[in-house]
Amino acid sequence: MEKKKLWAAGILLLLACLLAGALYLRFKPEPETGDKHVTVTVVHGDGSEKEFSYDTDAGYLGEVLEENGLISGEEGQFGLFITEVDGETADEGKEQWWCITKAGEMVSTSVDGAVISDGDQFELTLKEGY
Repeated sequence: MEKKKLWAAGILLLLACLLAGALYLRFKPEPETGDKHVTVTVVHGDGSEKEFSYDTDAGYLGEVLEENGLISGEEGQFGLFITEVDGETADEGKEQWWCITKAGEMVSTSVDGAVISDGDQFELTLKEGY
């Protein structure tokens, strides 16, 4: 009896995961087509800020920033992990990392998955501590 309950729970969990994946694929944000103006503010480790503006037809933030040489990084299982922005490299020994925010709210995807729309404002901030 206990084994049947365990199997049933496992199957239900698997079905829930499949449903969640299907719903995500169905309703995930799609990039706008056409020209867009995007602003990116870089907040360096010393607190200084530098603003960059781009006019692009790209759909994702990563495309724009890589094309223009603002960022570089390493491809990982979740997309591009940013290691350098505007010439400043995050120091792993100090647990530094680049945080991506959009209008002050943390982005829940990698830079590759961050969909852009006309007028969007992003921030790349060097953070310390995981």
